[in-house]
Amino acid sequence: MAAIKVRYIVDDVDATIVFYTQHLDFIVKTHPAPGFAVLERGDLNLLVNAKNGPGGAAQAMPNGRKPEPGGWNRIQIEVDDLGVFVEPLRKAGLRFRNDIVTGFGGKQILLEDPAGNPIELFEPPSK
Repeated sequence: MAAIKVRYIVDDVDATIVFYTQHLDFIVKTHPAPGFAVLERGDLNLLVNAKNGPGGAAQAMPNGRKPEPGGWNRIQIEVDDLGVFVEPLRKAGLRFRNDIVTGFGGKQILLEDPAGNPIELFEPPSK
């Protein structure tokens, strides 16, 4: 089965690489140009493009709208203990959109990468 690929538009590809590799256990699969990299974690390939890069992902739409970071669509990273996982991220000064939310489906919190793209950190309910 092919890896899942998700594209994020970012402000700074190098800062994004540092964020994902230092805090979320991604590795750099390829970084062929300053405005593009592919990061890998398990079966997920995260394609990061600079919002002002020369590639197709950063080009304006026919109506002039340009791709930008942020929004609410997100990748989800499952962790065993959300509180334990989040603590060093908070100490490192990383940005969260909310506090840990607990519901029927488990616990979650939204972490932001350097460009403001959300990452859902998720702990499934105990069995």
